[in-house]
Amino acid sequence: MPFAPEPLDPDDDRPPYEQVASSLGAAIRTRRLAPGERLPSHKELTELFGFARATIQRALRDLEDEGLVVSRKGSGVFVRNRTERPAGLRPYVEQAFASQNVTIDFAGFSSETLHGALQEPLDKIRVGRLTPASIVIRILVPDMSVPQAAPVRREDCADDPRLRERMRNIMIGYARSIRDSVAELSHLGLVPETRVDVRVHSGTQFFKLYVINQADAFFGYYPIKPNKVMAQGEAIEIYDLVGKDTVLFHHSLNDGDSSGGTQQVEQARMWFESVWETIAREFDLDAQ
Repeated sequence: MPFAPEPLDPDDDRPPYEQVASSLGAAIRTRRLAPGERLPSHKELTELFGFARATIQRALRDLEDEGLVVSRKGSGVFVRNRTERPAGLRPYVEQAFASQNVTIDFAGFSSETLHGALQEPLDKIRVGRLTPASIVIRILVPDMSVPQAAPVRREDCADDPRLRERMRNIMIGYARSIRDSVAELSHLGLVPETRVDVRVHSGTQFFKLYVINQADAFFGYYPIKPNKVMAQGEAIEIYDLVGKDTVLFHHSLNDGDSSGGTQQVEQARMWFESVWETIAREFDLDAQ
């Protein structure tokens, strides 16, 4: 069956090449364009979207830069097999909000990256371009009231309560912002049901994990690197968990029942649920 893109939003004020890239990217992520499949030709895409050839070429370059497609000279443009490749989180989060019921489970160090990835889809809900019926987000982070393996002082690898207090404040700031932004959508009558829950556990979080709509998982390790931070007015040399250097790998139930991707998603869901329901403790963001 020939590929047919979803109709573009006439109220979308993004440049045409971004609209085309977004449409094709969504088709790739939902497997309407399968891994290894050849995309329609430039001429066909020009006719399908109604934009100039230069617009189509720019959109395809953006998709190639994102790692979603690969261009083969003389053969055309093909969807990459991305299951074991580094993946960008933001486009998948935005695509998740096109669903009626949005669920995001996050386990990590502070939820800073999640906070950033949520901004665009939440803005689109505010202007009526996305209309989910429910949003449920669960955030699982380490308990910074107890010593952790990191961050620690660089000079002796010792625990420092000032470092833990700094990280605790960072976590609370991002988690509160996520909760308040999502709750606002309910107060405005834009999303009937919203909930953001936060729980803590005593173990150090050496990796970050996202499970989106119970169908896609993103996993990556935090490298530990030297850093210098300000804590209670003093500059301290530390060994830190560095989230910005975390490479995320994407796995999806859409990869097929017998694939490694499906098993990865199932195991990620099992791990998160097991920690959430056993050793994790509720954390009141407003009691701090």
